[in-house]
Amino acid sequence: MIDFRAVYYGTQCLIQHRDPYKEGEFLRVYQADGGQFPSDPTLSRTFRRAVPVCINLPTSLFLIAPFAILAWGPAHVLWIILLAGCLIFAAFLMWDLAENYAPGISLFLICILLANSEVLFLSGNLAGIAISLCVVAVWCFIKGRFVPAGVLCLAVSFALKPHDAGLVWLYFLLAGAPHRKRALQTLVVTLVLCLPAILWVSHVAPHWTQELHSNLLSTSAHGDINDPGPTSISGHTADLVIDLQTVISVFRDDPRIYNPVSYLVCGALLLVWSLKTLKSRISTTSAWLALAAIVPLTMLVTYHRPHDAKLLLLTVPACAMLWAEGGLIGWTALLVNTAGIVFTGDIPLAILFIYTKNLHAGTAGLPGKMLTVMLTRPSPLILLAMGIFYLWVYVRRAPARATTTEHEWPEETPIASMTAYGTSCISPHSAPCLDEVVGGG
Repeated sequence: MIDFRAVYYGTQCLIQHRDPYKEGEFLRVYQADGGQFPSDPTLSRTFRRAVPVCINLPTSLFLIAPFAILAWGPAHVLWIILLAGCLIFAAFLMWDLAENYAPGISLFLICILLANSEVLFLSGNLAGIAISLCVVAVWCFIKGRFVPAGVLCLAVSFALKPHDAGLVWLYFLLAGAPHRKRALQTLVVTLVLCLPAILWVSHVAPHWTQELHSNLLSTSAHGDINDPGPTSISGHTADLVIDLQTVISVFRDDPRIYNPVSYLVCGALLLVWSLKTLKSRISTTSAWLALAAIVPLTMLVTYHRPHDAKLLLLTVPACAMLWAEGGLIGWTALLVNTAGIVFTGDIPLAILFIYTKNLHAGTAGLPGKMLTVMLTRPSPLILLAMGIFYLWVYVRRAPARATTTEHEWPEETPIASMTAYGTSCISPHSAPCLDEVVGGG
């Protein structure tokens, strides 16, 4: 429970009027509560960098306050129950949306993802809650049901992990009415959540912004726990960083090189995606393809770990939809989705690193570095391939937005309910008919 300890005791610091972003004050609160350190030197080193060096946002500390008022024992047990319940519920909602296309394939992909969530549950990372709430919000918006609950879920997700939910929120902002309205409502609720959090933290720790920035720089320094380079503390474990910087750093371990190159590659893909989203008409097809394209790119732009990749749940409906079409594109979708889920999963990564733990980058020239990337950094490569594939399909298939409102949906009309437009598509596989209606066919 390393990650939950960090946010739990960070909130404890605030409750006791201590600055959670100062390592010394954090440790005093932690040790006063009987907190101990692992006896193993390697684990102890990781623990000391992951727990007392607080890099959690004020909103995360604020939202965890109901757990922090409890003792550690019941707090962490309740957190595990909540984490497991939310993730399983989110997975079920994605299956509910995807089973109309291919129930067997959807269940196959979701089960692989859930079976490889051990590190998420062991660490208690906030990503489990943030991703689950983000998936619930997508279900609410796409279905057009329980929309206020969806707005609240996406706002909490955004407040907990903006680098996980941010680009999903951006899709709804760019997609047009009624989704833009939901995105703006989410932004307002997020700001409402942020205000008391920032006021609380600013009262206890007036210099928290500088201290948080310093902690982020410290943990991302060369060889530290969040360093994307090959010398990182966590670089040879199953809980490694999976952004695109980790691949480029094998060839040139210099943030002045790997950061700009990563931003350039991801920025170009995001620009294409954004322009297409602005010009595309809202439909079930375009929604799933847009989300399937943006979720892998979310993992690549900034700092993420395999537990963040549980957001790949949002790619399952697109995969099922393409699989239902059959042919080469269906098999390709299944291949890239399976590879993306498998190679961001805990068990495959753990097995991989058992057999490659003695492999060091930079020892055999360019061919050796390329081999090192493929063997020790497969996750970013597969996520990049996945993002490019779905972006290609999205650009080719999403219909252009109409210049008139003749065939656009009313703002309050759920995407899943099109019978008012005269369609008689009542079979479970009626999505193509719906898209034709929306596209003016």
